[in-house]
Amino acid sequence: MKDAAPRTIYLQDYAPFGWQVQSAHLTFRLAPEATRVVSRLHFAPNPGAPAQDFFLHGEELTLIRASIDGEEITPEVTPEGLRCEVPSGPFLFEAEVEIAPAKNTALEGLYMSNGMYCTQCEAEGFRKITYYPDRPDVMAPFEVRIESDLPVLLSNGDKVEIGEGFAEWHDPWPKPSYLFALVAGELVNHAGQFTTRGGRDVELNVWVRPGDEHKCPFAMESLKTSMRWDEDVYGREYDLDIFNIVAVDDFNMGAMENKGLNIFNSSAVLASPDTSTDADFERIEAIIAHEYFHNWTGNRITCRDWFQLCLKEGLTVFRDQSFTADLRSAPVKRISDVLMLRARQFPEDQGPLAHPVRPESFQEINNFYTATVYEKGAEVIGMLKRLVGDEDYFKALDLYFERHDGDAATIEDWLAVFEDATGRDLSQFKRWYSQAGTPRLRYEESFADGTYTLTFHQHTPPTPGQEEKAPQVIPVAVGLLGPNGDEVVETRVLEVTEAEQSFSFEGLSAQPVPSVLRGFSAPVVLENDIPRETRLFLLAHDTDPFNRWEASRSLARESLMASVTEGAEPDGAWLDALGQVLSETGLEPAFRALMLGVPAQAELARALHEKGVTPDPEAIWTASERLAQTMAARWEGMLPALAEEAKVEADYVPDAEQSGKRALGSAVLALQTRLDGGAAALAAFDGATNMTQQLAALSCLVRAGRDKQALEAFHAQWKNDKLVMNKWFGLQIALAGPDVAVERTEALVKHPQFDASNPNRFRAVLGALAGNHAGFHRADGHGYRLLADHLIDLDSRNPQTAARMAVAFQTWTRYDEGRQALMKAELERIAAKPGLSRDMSEMVSRMLG
Repeated sequence: MKDAAPRTIYLQDYAPFGWQVQSAHLTFRLAPEATRVVSRLHFAPNPGAPAQDFFLHGEELTLIRASIDGEEITPEVTPEGLRCEVPSGPFLFEAEVEIAPAKNTALEGLYMSNGMYCTQCEAEGFRKITYYPDRPDVMAPFEVRIESDLPVLLSNGDKVEIGEGFAEWHDPWPKPSYLFALVAGELVNHAGQFTTRGGRDVELNVWVRPGDEHKCPFAMESLKTSMRWDEDVYGREYDLDIFNIVAVDDFNMGAMENKGLNIFNSSAVLASPDTSTDADFERIEAIIAHEYFHNWTGNRITCRDWFQLCLKEGLTVFRDQSFTADLRSAPVKRISDVLMLRARQFPEDQGPLAHPVRPESFQEINNFYTATVYEKGAEVIGMLKRLVGDEDYFKALDLYFERHDGDAATIEDWLAVFEDATGRDLSQFKRWYSQAGTPRLRYEESFADGTYTLTFHQHTPPTPGQEEKAPQVIPVAVGLLGPNGDEVVETRVLEVTEAEQSFSFEGLSAQPVPSVLRGFSAPVVLENDIPRETRLFLLAHDTDPFNRWEASRSLARESLMASVTEGAEPDGAWLDALGQVLSETGLEPAFRALMLGVPAQAELARALHEKGVTPDPEAIWTASERLAQTMAARWEGMLPALAEEAKVEADYVPDAEQSGKRALGSAVLALQTRLDGGAAALAAFDGATNMTQQLAALSCLVRAGRDKQALEAFHAQWKNDKLVMNKWFGLQIALAGPDVAVERTEALVKHPQFDASNPNRFRAVLGALAGNHAGFHRADGHGYRLLADHLIDLDSRNPQTAARMAVAFQTWTRYDEGRQALMKAELERIAAKPGLSRDMSEMVSRMLG
């Protein structure tokens, strides 16, 4: 357990470590309760560092012995590390420590997952393995020897020697300790091979537990596709002779990019048509790509300090988003990314947890693996590429790789290569990294004598610690449509750099209809109250898929808000216009499936709050149910044709074409269930030939209240598959009505297969409750108490997962006084827990302000 006493670390206080690690040799003698780790570290003074004491990080270690240049020493040992006197020149530091992987429930450092040894060292887990300067700017080549009678012993880099009871690995590329990895266990491999365009033959392996071999082929093909894409698009080749992926059941994150040995949450690598949905396949493809792309944007070039986390994560998220867009559908991917951004990052930016893409300070770095760093960080990269253009973007990236290969870099380094490659001044653009909050943008329009003028106004509301905001560089993609729907001005990117700024378009015969912020060209809130007729026009005619979807989304949101506040009927004109779009067979099914989606209840709560209306979760739920029922009734005549169009006759393939059809079919089935009470869904459940169909049908039955037999059948079929059972647990709560969601959660946490120590299962159950807007925010506060109880319990064992789940409370000031008081009381109860972790302490204190 980390020390709960808060200690704030500031970016401005950065100083390099006083010594360089010229090489690191580690020997592991594995034992569940008493693993011995012997380290041999060659240090040399760092000429660029200020004078300082020699200090090595170390937590929860039992020091057996230590020496310098062969002479035994007795260092000063504290709960945070080790301090001692060292020679003025190069020296060899050796230490032997003992750790207990079987007792490591935090899943940081070296721990055990069902008999398998594995590691998670990002951000600061390596200090739980041995004494070391555990910071990203200290990089060294590693040699590792693993001694154990387990059959598979893996570490970073290339194999040196494998013999009876041992294996030796060498990673020649200097890396920080957070990229160290070790895995040992009863594993089998799904093997593959890849030849780089430079002619290097690379051995590929996906390592899994026996019995899961049939769930590996998709991961292997995704890896090969990622490797080829990175060569073709970014010119980056793989640089070792082997690349290993390991699936682990107990893992706090999705996956980890350790050099040459990527460790994955099993949910992010194991896939088969029987057990995985189309969404699972796409997620696995993207995560494998993300971790592989880190080989260059994260490993070969890492971050100088943890304040620069977005340098590797924002860039790599942007790369994996581009990868998926190239492989599947760019418009659908863009809409999906924006939905995630608005659902996860906008609330963060607009609440007590707001922080810049590059934070200025933190108490616990684990708390800054956030949507702001990842998703908004990716948006910043996308804006930069949009501003400089594709050619200059890749020119700058080539310079980045050339200049900083082997470096621990900073945001300043990143922006400098763009300035040097393009000649642009990016000092104002840099504000995207330093200013928190979501900019607000509105525009005014005028037309006279054939000239159309758009005048933009921007401002960013205050956030904690940042009252005043300077204007940002906002790339606004704009197109203009004529009165008949023709595009009279194709998409142009306007650079809004001032608080107020105008742009003119000349030579027009009539006043156009503007299509603003095409492709969601910047992560801003467009504040214009665009007339309803204009949005209906854009829904019918806009050539930009994102803005066509956005027009429908805003009409849906407006209709629902009117239903919540005034009891109004759903907007018939919008539904008719949307019905016309759904009948356009030339549109890809995946896009039409997205068009059928309506704003999430949490999104409506945020929109109401921004309009000065206190959101009522039960009223929002009622309005959402009413709209769904109305949509089904209004389109009853067209649903059979849509269902027929969505059928897939061919054998299952999780590609874009088939996945899009199944997505449309699932959306249609949900509407049909509103009309027939679940008859079609029951037939679909019985006849399902893949998990996508089976789960879609089961979801419909849960919503319809006809789920008892189907849930029992699903459990009987899949009770021995942990990943599938996570779906079974989660959907029962996520789709429950507000009156029963808490009770279902209470019942399921008592289920014999509920395991709070497994992050996937904990998130499946308690995360589903937090995501059930009306159920979690039930007026009696029962949902708040239940989640707080489990967070308090989990914090003592796995503070990282508990703290991340606590963000469910971040919007507590949005609601009525009664709910506010109940949520605040739970936050204060968590804060008062003796021995609260540093992770949770920081999160709760920030939310309480």
